Amino acid sequence: MNFLDELNPSQYEAATHIDGSLLILAGAGSGKTKTITSRLAYLLSLGIDPQSTLTLTFTNKAASEMRERALKLIDNISTPPLLSTFHKFGLLFLKMNIHRLNRSNTFVIIDTDDKKRIIKSISQELPLPLVAKEISKFKNNFLTPNDIFSMAKDENSKKLSHIYENYIAYLDKNNLVDFDDLLLLTYKILDEFDEVAESYSQRYQYIMVDEYQDTNDIQLKILKKLCTTHNNICVVGDDDQSIYGFRGANIKNILEFQKDFDAKIVKLEENYRSTPEILETANKLISFNKNRHDKVLKPTLKNGKKVEIIENYNEMAEAEAVSKIIRELIINGVSPDDIAILYRINALSRGIEDGLRSNNINYKLVGGMKFYEREEIKDIISYLRLIINPHDDYSFKRVVNKPRRGVGKTSLDKLESSKTTSFFDAKLDVLSKKAAKSISEFKELIIELSNMDIEELVFNIDEKTSLSEFYKDEDKKRNLSEFYGLLKEYALKGYSLEEILNELSLESDADNIENGAVNVMTIHASKGLEFEYLFVIGLEEGFFPLGDSDIEEERRLAYVALTRAKKELVLSYAKSRYLHGKRDFLDKSRFLSEMALINERVAKKETKPTKNNDLVKHKVFGIGKVIGSTKVGKQYKLKINFGGDIREILDNFVERIWWIKIN
Repeated sequence: MNFLDELNPSQYEAATHIDGSLLILAGAGSGKTKTITSRLAYLLSLGIDPQSTLTLTFTNKAASEMRERALKLIDNISTPPLLSTFHKFGLLFLKMNIHRLNRSNTFVIIDTDDKKRIIKSISQELPLPLVAKEISKFKNNFLTPNDIFSMAKDENSKKLSHIYENYIAYLDKNNLVDFDDLLLLTYKILDEFDEVAESYSQRYQYIMVDEYQDTNDIQLKILKKLCTTHNNICVVGDDDQSIYGFRGANIKNILEFQKDFDAKIVKLEENYRSTPEILETANKLISFNKNRHDKVLKPTLKNGKKVEIIENYNEMAEAEAVSKIIRELIINGVSPDDIAILYRINALSRGIEDGLRSNNINYKLVGGMKFYEREEIKDIISYLRLIINPHDDYSFKRVVNKPRRGVGKTSLDKLESSKTTSFFDAKLDVLSKKAAKSISEFKELIIELSNMDIEELVFNIDEKTSLSEFYKDEDKKRNLSEFYGLLKEYALKGYSLEEILNELSLESDADNIENGAVNVMTIHASKGLEFEYLFVIGLEEGFFPLGDSDIEEERRLAYVALTRAKKELVLSYAKSRYLHGKRDFLDKSRFLSEMALINERVAKKETKPTKNNDLVKHKVFGIGKVIGSTKVGKQYKLKINFGGDIREILDNFVERIWWIKIN
């Protein structure tokens, strides 16, 4: 068992633990996978039957990697141990036991698209994505249609309960199982049939769970049933890296594991990834969370470079500053693959992508779609193309029913067969009165927009097209808001709409190079990865931490971001960004203060409308007093007295201020 010699004392203690429950608190970069695979190998080396072990993970990749690494450590294993995801275990379990629910084991698993199609066939009264998401939430919280109906406070909630009831009936009738059922039905059987729970508990005498901080309520209940006859469960995780609350993960599972299973705790605190400077910053930040296990990452590497902060006037300056540093790194021999840029929300990718492109730096968007390739951005660009050229049939077909106008494929097919030049000029008498009226109103909208000058257009297009209202997803709304901000930037520079579209075409046609490219991604997508050089952008209040979010989960997310860095870490914030269709001036993120990287925060923003006698600040004209205002679309044109110099300035180009100082 030479593999045990490679472990540090804490890792050794965890790996050689045999009987009884164990919580391995594995800090970032502390050798978590090495420890848990060594423990599995150790159990097997003692002669424990591989078939009596069960290791549960969250991805097939993690399960395969752990199996491969464990089996490399020992010889003469005739039967491999079971390592699988929770859902794969549920599938195997249901194949053997679903008959207990009077269901056949020839059931078919449906994917998300199948689920939405079934819901659509049942009812279209409520938004499809919302219904699908709520049904998933109901199942993971063991709520029946009757539970939902009894809790309903409005008609939509009652409708939702009926859709849920009919959806379940449809699955039962057609012997279908959705993704959530793989866990829900597994628990249902374990809970209702004690003999099954005892049988599986006796079969799997040694249970291990990876990334335990990401488990939800139903997974905890399944684990408790699997421990009916013993308490040999070992879980590994880090409460400080619990960042999937929005998916249903419950941080209480890891915080209360010791109480739930009467467990021993072993802490892995030695970090083999990051420099002392990076770890000191991360430790200071996460110490502000109250609901956590007490642990501190301890460096094993030599001192490195101090964590750097970049202050920028706006998102364009931020993108340029970050891109210039990256360009210098690459010139000095750093591989682009060793560099990453992280952000909290997808909308921030647009600015950084533009900056990288303008500096001729190859990049790849990891775990996401490039900004200009996103559905909602393609939709608004199609509207703009129609304004320039109403005979653009591709753009016409893409957005004529976005938002929904009752113009389906049948109507478009009829229109196509009757057109002479384009959809826009086609005769509408081949259509139903309703469809003809909808297309007529759509054409009138395009004509109205085409008669606006560029300034009027960029300030009114969102309201006129209603795309932001059409999309329910908050990320899509933010992306549209970011795009409208970009349009306004172009308009203020004097670009025509045609010139703007030409610029966008050049940007959106950029090659998606997968090798030798800087990594660009959300912080969530970076979980489990590490990079020599790391940039985290968008550290402003409202962006990171995100407004109205669980502040402790936001802080954990920031902690995850910091601990992805190995050698150098750069944090960036902008004084202003486009937000909700207009430029907003922002406060630095409180996280920068908590990291002890800044000592003060100034120019706190007031969100109320600017009024007479308010003091405002302009980047060129300085501080002035508002002496009048006029509404222009959704904004205000302010008359401002800058020390006797009277000017009229749009409100999104000034910052309402009073001055505070925090030491």
